Amino acid sequence: MRCPFCQAPDSRVVESRASEDQSTVRRRRECVLCQRRFTTYERVEVSPLVVVKKDRSREEFDREKVRRGIVRACEKRPISSDQIDELVDTIERELRTEFEREVLSSQVGERVMNALQSLDGVAYVRFASVYREFRDVQTFAEVILRMLSGQGTDTNDKSHE
Repeated sequence: MRCPFCQAPDSRVVESRASEDQSTVRRRRECVLCQRRFTTYERVEVSPLVVVKKDRSREEFDREKVRRGIVRACEKRPISSDQIDELVDTIERELRTEFEREVLSSQVGERVMNALQSLDGVAYVRFASVYREFRDVQTFAEVILRMLSGQGTDTNDKSHE
């Protein structure tokens, strides 16, 4: 494994640890040349999962794209990178288990929203506002009131448009 700091070709494994669900291995490495430490993740390579977008175009599932969306929703919230990584791992695992080759982008978005809702209400509303394309403050208020009253958060209602 090449060192990300000095590009030296050799590093040694200092610690290895399997994730909770045993789907990835986290390895702490130390560069033989500069002695700086870095982390790598090892996971089994699986067949591609294709996401079918709203316009019917297709692109390969990109866990980093999902992660970026979640990170943006969680900015300045008390949510650790490890929690975000676990969320992304769970979402990807569920999608790959449920869908063999193709998944609708709406199903990916729903999984992310459900996961965020149970993690952090503010992150959920942030993500939902972009994903559902909230048009006005009234829509924000409706979603927040539904969350506070425990009535659920079905933001599919487009009556605000």
